[in-house]
Amino acid sequence: QVQLVESGGGLVQAGDSLRLSCAASGRTFSTYAIGWFRQAPGKEREFVAGIDRSGSVPYYADSVKGRFTISRDNAKNTAYLQMNSLKPEDTAVYSCAATGRLGIPRIWGQYNYWGQGTQVTVSS
Repeated sequence: QVQLVESGGGLVQAGDSLRLSCAASGRTFSTYAIGWFRQAPGKEREFVAGIDRSGSVPYYADSVKGRFTISRDNAKNTAYLQMNSLKPEDTAVYSCAATGRLGIPRIWGQYNYWGQGTQVTVSS
């Protein structure tokens, strides 16, 4: 069992940066790939970024590539999402998820554990 808790969201202006954290309970964090997803009001949840178990292989959605960086610190049981050059269209609830599957799934339903999410609001 893994519990995930996100933090770091907030209200920022366009062009600003935020760093989201995803803290995991348990001693098996390093056996899970981590994904970040977001859901804006009235829109479907979408994959943002993912990282493999070791932290050496990141993957990004085209919409955030070059602006967002995903990382993890297995010693701290924490994953991060550094978000730079934020745009109003990045406004959403951001959630992290963990999966025991190989690779980096980009479908929410292929993850085993999910956090509650943290709100990110970017004003223009």
